[in-house]
Formats: sequence, C-alpha cells, structure tokens
Amino acid sequence: MHEGSSVGDLADKLREELDRYSPGGKLPSSRALVERFRVSPVTVSRALAQLAAEGLVVTRPGAGAFRAQPRPQAAAASDTSWQEVALSADGAADVVPRSVDASGVLVSLAAPPPGVIEFNGGYLHPCLQPERAMAAALSRAGRRPGAWGRPPMEGLPELREWFARQIGGPVTAAGVLVTSGGQSALTTALRALAPPGAPVLVESPTYPGMLAIARAAGLRPVPVPVDADGVRPALLADAFKATGARVLVCQPLFQNPTGAVLAPERRGEVLRIAREAGAFVVEDDFVRRLVHEDAGPLPRPLAADDPDGVVVHVCSLTKATSPSFRVSALVAHGPVLERLRAIQVVDTFFVPRPLQEATLELVGSPAWPRHLRAVSAALRSRREAMTAALRLHLPEPALPHVPSGGYHLWLRLPDGTSESALTAAALRAGVAVTPGRPYFSAEPPAGHLRLSFAAVAGTGEIEEGVRRLRTAFDDLPGRPGQRAGAHRPG
Repeated sequence: MHEGSSVGDLADKLREELDRYSPGGKLPSSRALVERFRVSPVTVSRALAQLAAEGLVVTRPGAGAFRAQPRPQAAAASDTSWQEVALSADGAADVVPRSVDASGVLVSLAAPPPGVIEFNGGYLHPCLQPERAMAAALSRAGRRPGAWGRPPMEGLPELREWFARQIGGPVTAAGVLVTSGGQSALTTALRALAPPGAPVLVESPTYPGMLAIARAAGLRPVPVPVDADGVRPALLADAFKATGARVLVCQPLFQNPTGAVLAPERRGEVLRIAREAGAFVVEDDFVRRLVHEDAGPLPRPLAADDPDGVVVHVCSLTKATSPSFRVSALVAHGPVLERLRAIQVVDTFFVPRPLQEATLELVGSPAWPRHLRAVSAALRSRREAMTAALRLHLPEPALPHVPSGGYHLWLRLPDGTSESALTAAALRAGVAVTPGRPYFSAEPPAGHLRLSFAAVAGTGEIEEGVRRLRTAFDDLPGRPGQRAGAHRPG
C-alpha cells in the first residue's frame, strides 16, 4: 500500500479508538502499534504526528503518546464586518484600484478531489520529480560548514555565478539576485518598474498569475496579441505609443498558454521597440528546462542579447523540480538592479541559505543532467499521447500549435461552447481542466481550454482523461449524445 494512504488509514483507526483512553492516558507504544497493525515504524510515527497536529494526542520524547486534554469550548463568533469598510476605503484614492484575485492561480494550485484526473496542474507529477536527488542534495547541504548561517542578501556567490552562466551573453554574477520562486521575482520586478496606476503591456493571452500580480499592485494590464511566432511587433509598437507604458512582460520561450516561441526575426525587433520607448522588457523564462526531447536547439534568453539593460530576466528551477523547490533568479543590468535588490530585501530579506546550498548540490551533481534528460523524454511522450488522444476522441476543438516544450496544450473551443459549462461537466466526468478566460486581460476572442500533461501519472491517465473529456463535451446542453464532426476545425 502507498505510504501516504497507510498513514491516513492508521490515523483514522487510532482516532476511532481514542475514546478508550481518558485524557492524559497513555496510548500503546510505537512497537505495539507496528506489530498490531502490521505497518512500518515510519507510518506509526507519521500517523501519531498527524493526530498531534489535530490536537488529539500529545507526544513526549522518550515517554510515548498520550490522549490530549479536551479542548476549551469555542469562543463566541466574532464580528469582522468592520473590515468591509476598512478594506474598501483602502483603495478609494487609487488611480487604478488594487484587486487581489488569486482565482486564476488557484486553478493550477488546487488539488482535485480523489479520482479526478489532473489536467489543470502546473507542476511535474511526483513520479517526474527528482525526489531522491533533491533529498540527497538537501542532506549534503545541511552538513556544509556555515549552511545554517545568514547568506548574502543577493544570494550565494556560487549560485549567482551558476545562474549567470546558464543565461550567458553579458550577464555576470553581479547582475543576479537569488529569489524565492518565479512568482516572487515577477512581483518584485513589477513593483520596481511601474508605479501604481501605470499601464503594463502583457501578452494576450498570458499567465493569470502575472495578471494577478499587476492588478494587486494597482497596475493596468494592456493586452498585446500573440500569434504562433510570439508577440506581434507592430501591435507592440502601437501599444507603447498609445499607452506610454514603460514595461512589457513576455515569455519568449514556450509561452504560457499558447506554447509559442518568439521567432528569430522578432527577437531583436522587440528589444528595439522597447528601447525606443524607454521601456523595460520583463522576460519570464519559466520553462527552459522543460524542453521536449525532439525540440532541437533552443534560442538564447533575450537577456543574453541585451547589452543595454532593457531586459529584466526571471528564471526559476521550480517547474523542473518540485513546487516546494522555490529557487529562482532575477537578473538586471544598470541602476534598476539596486531598486530590485532594495525591494527584495524589504519584502523577504533573503532566500534561506540551506535551500541555496541544496540548489548548488543538486545542479552540481550527475543526477541533474540525468533528470533533465528523463523529463525531456517523458514530456515528449506525454505530449504525443495527449495530441493523439485528442485527435481520436475529441477532434472538435482546434489545436493550432503543438509546442516542443512546456507542459500543456492550448485548445480553442468551437464557437458557442461555454467554457464554464464544459469545465463543470468535465469535473463531473472526473477530469479537471483549466478554462481559458483567466488568461486574457480583456475580452477573449473565443473560448479556450488549457490541458496539462505533466501533473498526471502517465500516458494511460492522459488517454483516460481525454475520454472523460469526450463524455463531458457530449453532455453539454444542446449537443447530441454522439460525437459530432469528423475533422478538427482550423
């Protein structure tokens, strides 16, 4: 049985038996529980820890586990209605009211109910994560001299140097700040580069988490359409002129959600347009390490071709490792670097040194390139399985672009299809999908779905998930009960 389910089962059994003991009464020893329930000592320890966290038992080192004293009666319900007035007044004078809306982010962070296939996940499934390599790296890091001391505010010099080498071009360690995940780095960048009320140019569609950051900072996202070759330079130039914006946020490599790669002829043009507008380009290079096996050579980061400090570069190791491995880099050149550093210090002080040391151990080990190769092969296999299953079982939505990197596909729904109805029907059928609306800062041109193939257990689960999505599609109001359409539109 899976260790996690064993822990839960044992905790349930012990919880049911607690009434046998008076408050303060001693529970059987760990050895007795191991023999009685035929589980490992680790399972017993974790089950008791779970009950202790719930306040049901108290564990005393060397003495054992005891039933906790009864909890005091809950206090009377409090009255927090005054906060409605306080929070409303807080933004009354803002030019662009601040709006903290995490719904677009929570879609890819929330775990679906048991039995539901996770096509909405934003991270690698545990079977694809380098769990053993990360555990070994963390163990070695904890034994490094000074590992638990305070690190330099900007990050460990060796880690900053590693990030600089990965980016290339004119980037040096002096221009790198180690940050706690890509989301944190993007937040710092937008706060540094645009005052409240200012416009910020964003790709359309784009990552909902970035739109949430902008709106929470009181910024006004202005969409610039993306096609199969990335952001469109002519429309970008028009947007800079019309708005006076001083910031563009873009994902030149395997853009989220379209999967587009900024075409070679557009790379220099985007930098030139921004430079002439006196604007920064925030480059979110979020999935460079999730390239598929058949992708071929990747273009360099925009920061590697930018000697003038136009680009503020963000890259993270989280997507290629684990949601909890939150180590990233924020890279800039020129006076803006000091502002970025000051904001980061005020917000977070620094990234914990043990995590930085563990990162150095991980990326310097032979396990790191092996892991990247294994993920590259697995993502290609999963992408091919999902595209084949869609063509076989669900040809109605258009799939205009099949990316060779990243972890998802972007589908355009047939005209008149309700995203919300399809998302709800899919959940009833046992598959969680991501609706397209949160990816647009203005009215979307059509309904869309984003389907992730990285957060599931394997290709068999992908094929089953698409079959369930077929069922959901057929259950939509106004549709016949059988498959319609023999060819994929578009």
